[in-house]
Amino acid sequence: MEGRAAALGAGTVLNALATGTGSAFGIDVETRATVELDPDAADVTGEIAEAPTADTELIERCVALATERWGDGEGGTVRTDSDVPLAAGLKSSSAAANATVLATCAALGVTVGDGDPDAPDVPDAPDVPDAPDVTRLEACRLGVTAAREAGVTATGAFDDASASMLGGVTLTDNTADTLVRRDVVDWDVLVWTPPERAYSADADVARCANVAPMADLVAELAREGRYAPAMSVNGLAFSAALGFSPEPAVEAMPHVTGVSLSGTGPSVVAVSDPADPETDLDRVRDLWDDREGTVRSTTTRSDGARIRTD
Repeated sequence: MEGRAAALGAGTVLNALATGTGSAFGIDVETRATVELDPDAADVTGEIAEAPTADTELIERCVALATERWGDGEGGTVRTDSDVPLAAGLKSSSAAANATVLATCAALGVTVGDGDPDAPDVPDAPDVPDAPDVTRLEACRLGVTAAREAGVTATGAFDDASASMLGGVTLTDNTADTLVRRDVVDWDVLVWTPPERAYSADADVARCANVAPMADLVAELAREGRYAPAMSVNGLAFSAALGFSPEPAVEAMPHVTGVSLSGTGPSVVAVSDPADPETDLDRVRDLWDDREGTVRSTTTRSDGARIRTD
């Protein structure tokens, strides 16, 4: 009983800490999970390849909840390895949860597909001739439950998790775990990650609530499909609320379609529309290369998480 899966990292359009409404977009970095189930095992043991001493409660809880719901409570092992840096604002927890839940489904022989009667239709989803046992949004919500129970998120992060699971850009109501809107975007992406780390569960939620009027403005822009300007407004508001310098975003603004602090930081993510001749991510890379930390070039992805058969 073995299953493997991969899920996307993501960048932020709207941080949900202020109002419970959030928006994020999938990017081409992945976390991979391998789950081996044993009907005779009472517990689940986890391992994070790039951080052997890191807390594994989230991925262990994902396996336990999935086998309770769709299996017979099997125990076993789960191992993740990732291109998504931990605690950097790039949705490493959501990616790990999604990959683990899908890998557990694969180990159980449970089919996973698109379509959810409680959510809007997902644009550009592949045709599914037969109804799956589990929809991707159901799997996503189970991972969000595990994240809340493990205490790794202040909001439940359904916005981050939905972008990681579905790809594209999503707008969500995190208070009800509902998908408000999803769109496909085709952006080039540049990510600057400084050496320090920031954990979502440690974010000052009360201070973030002070920027709720700005968050409402960002949400209005996102509902109109104006995601790139929305993320720039979000970046300025939440950099101030969370105590990060807005300078990396400000210096990028003349050269990009949108730029924001991602999640609760510390990464800053800039995007450009390849069809816009006014954008110049190479110029931003030159600026950010002078800063301490790492700079990564990538793209958006619209396919989302997947069960691996390779």
